[in-house]
Amino acid sequence: MASASAQAASLSAEQAKVVLAEVIQAFSAPENAVRMDEARDNACNDMGKMLQFVLPVATQIQQEVIKAYGFSCDGEGVLKFARLVKSYEAQDPEIASLSGKLKALFLPPMTLPPHGPASGGSVAAS
Repeated sequence: MASASAQAASLSAEQAKVVLAEVIQAFSAPENAVRMDEARDNACNDMGKMLQFVLPVATQIQQEVIKAYGFSCDGEGVLKFARLVKSYEAQDPEIASLSGKLKALFLPPMTLPPHGPASGGSVAAS
């Protein structure tokens, strides 16, 4: 037996696309863009500070949108939404694309460390 709140927070793939698009659009709203810029400035590209400053603002922006779709207005609601989206990513390339766009809004681009013994910083020119 599923609880009423779990049923309310269940979305079809089509509904998930709509909600993802709304969340992405919410990040573009002038007041939210300012909030995110301030959080990024405070974080100074430091991953620990990104978690401290940027992630809470991004979570709040998502909460403001997803609460209208039955998700709880807390971190747990955002996690449930993220898990739901993740469950659709493999089946639907549009959801995977929207999810990637959303993550790019609040996660810094990750640079992979060099691999192998020749990772001393020198690259042979050809």
